[in-house]
Amino acid sequence: MEQHSEGLRVMVIDDSKTIRRTAETLLKKVGCEVITAVDGFDALAKIADSHPSIIFVDIMMPRLDGYQTCALIKNNSAFKSTPVIMLSSKDGLFDKAKGRIVGSDQYLTKPFSKEELLGAIKAHVPTFTPVDQAS
Repeated sequence: MEQHSEGLRVMVIDDSKTIRRTAETLLKKVGCEVITAVDGFDALAKIADSHPSIIFVDIMMPRLDGYQTCALIKNNSAFKSTPVIMLSSKDGLFDKAKGRIVGSDQYLTKPFSKEELLGAIKAHVPTFTPVDQAS
């Protein structure tokens, strides 16, 4: 069954309203359904209800950071195969390595471009086809 982006649920977890809004706007333009969360606790409650196809998570967040959130998602058998992309303004090797250790599938440096965001989705959800923006 081919999954067009209309049904593609994407979760964006970031304590920055600007990042959440930017990602949400970009993703909605290509037809994705976007669920946002302000931190790991907020996200974990929403993940069980919404079952996103892919999750973008900021590393630096209050209460539950991105590494902890990613580890909790990946340790849950229901969401183990859900791709988790780490978002960070730091482009350090250590951060990328730590992201891999907790099970993240990819690492994007903020600010990310529309191409990077969509490229990450295409890489991890091969059936994803963006809706043509011209329509």
